[in-house]
Formats: sequence, structure tokens, C-alpha cells
Amino acid sequence: MRHSRPKMISTSHNSRIKPRALRPGDKVGIVAPASNVKPEILQAGCEGLRRAGYEPFYFESILDRDLYFAGSIERRARELEEMFVRDDIRAIISVRGGYGSNYLLQTPHSKALDLKEIAAHPKIFVAYSDLTSLQTTFIDKANLVVFHGPMAGKDFASTDGVDWPSWQNAVGGAAEWEIGEYSGAKPLVPGEAEGILYGGCLSILVAALGTPYDIHTPGTILFLEDIAAKPYQIDRMLMQLKSAGKLNDVQGIVFGEMLDCRQAPNQDYTLEEVVMRVLKDLKIPVAFGLRSGHVSRANITLPLGVKARLEVRNDVKLTILESATRA
Repeated sequence: MRHSRPKMISTSHNSRIKPRALRPGDKVGIVAPASNVKPEILQAGCEGLRRAGYEPFYFESILDRDLYFAGSIERRARELEEMFVRDDIRAIISVRGGYGSNYLLQTPHSKALDLKEIAAHPKIFVAYSDLTSLQTTFIDKANLVVFHGPMAGKDFASTDGVDWPSWQNAVGGAAEWEIGEYSGAKPLVPGEAEGILYGGCLSILVAALGTPYDIHTPGTILFLEDIAAKPYQIDRMLMQLKSAGKLNDVQGIVFGEMLDCRQAPNQDYTLEEVVMRVLKDLKIPVAFGLRSGHVSRANITLPLGVKARLEVRNDVKLTILESATRA
């Protein structure tokens, strides 16, 4: 496995690298780039992928443990790179999130994923939560399209864990498609905007600020979601993004379901009121509640790195304006 320092491959959306579409019967690689995995969770995810019509594949080392990680940095990086390089793998899905994906990025104390090798073998890469650190790096430094959506052990393992229309449109190569009323999103600030769909787990995006993997938000429809963060913590993270200039050129913002993001069951304010204190002066459309990432059910797949249009009126419609995969 190569360990060269990551380089920016392209910053042009016009040259964005798209993976091949996923078809029934294709082999799907399961990876664990972050926290360790229990065997029963892994097997439940495999069974769910088989029910969906795919052939799951994983390396036995996926069950390795190193403290709370899924084995060593070297093991996790090699596993992910080999899944990208293998010709028989058509998509890569993380079994879970947790913590530890940041170790796979170049630091003074660790080796990096070979982004040139990954970009040379583009694959559908599906994850959320801690793996936001990998996904934004793949978008920004390898110019890849990635997919914020269901993971094997959490979502495919559940009978109601995957939103199938968005999954099929995203990985199947639909040219233009809508995420509408079924998404759970509701309007906060009306308006319409177009941009590149980008984002992920709010706490991971904020953690990247000031690092070589700082996020690139100009011209984006920014998707932000998290779980079990108290309202004042959400406030603080949004203020940090704002103070860092990361909201200056954002065209629109969509929040996720934001599960369990409350101070107390009987608090006398809403999280929507909290975020609007920070965002009200931006004068851009804002929606809240789109069910992708940490969700209660039916995880919606969002292709990141592609053009999208956000329409916030009496309801919310997010339209993906281009295919996320190639034939």
C-alpha cells in the first residue's frame, strides 16, 4: 500500500469523478475504518445486504480490535484501499461509524490513504457519522462523488433502515430526481438555491477546521446533521462555522433529523429556534429534519459532490440535478 502525502487532484466540479452504478447481484465491500465491530452486527449487515440483492464481502481482519478502534491504522487503511482497488467490488459500505477515521488521514504521526490510487479506482462509498472526515476529504482532495447514507450494521440490518427510492436513484444513476415530502424536512427560511450538495456530521465538519482537511463550503447546499448534541453545543458549532467564514458563500442549508439533540425533555425552546438565532442573518433558504445519517428510520441516501437545488416554501424539496454514478 502506498503512503504518499495526499495531493489535491482537482477542484473543478466539471471533472468530478463518478463511480459505476450499482446493480442487483453486485459485490459490495464492507469496511470498518473507525470503531471496532461486533460479529453479530457484521453478520446482520451482511444478511440485510443479501436481502437487498447484493453480495457482501469483507476481510476477516475487520473484526480486529485496538482499544476502541477496528484494529490498527495500517489495517484500516489497507482494508479501505484494497476495497477501492479490487475489480470485483462495485460499492463500499461502512459497517458502522464511531471514532477513528481521522487516523487514516495524513498527519505528522500517521501514514495516509493514497488518494491518487483511490481516485484511479472510483467506487460508490457510503457512510455517515465519523466517516464524514473521509467523505469530505474524498470530495475535496480526490474530487470524488460520495454517498451520505445507510451503513451495513445499523441500517441495512434493520427491516426499515433504508430509504429505497433515494438509494436506488443515488447509486443507480438516475439523471434527476427529487427528495420531497417523505424526507421529514420542514421549512425554516423560505427561498430557492442551487449549489453542490456537501456536508455530513456537524461535529466532524467542525473538527476539521484549521487542519489540512478543512472543509470547502463555497457554492454549496450544506447538509448538517448530528446526534445527542445538546442545543448549546449545536449553537457553538454553528457559531464556529460562521466565525470561520464557512457559511459566507453557502447557498442553502438543510439540517438532518438531529436525533436526541435536546437539553432536557421539558426544555421551553426548540432546536429550530436555536439554529435560527445563528443563521437568521444569512438570508438563504434553510430546512430542518431531512432524514439522512443518524435517523430514526429509513435512512435517505444523499449523493455529495453533485449539483442540487433546494426549494423551501410551504414544504421542502431537494432535487438532485445530475447522476451521481456512471453507467
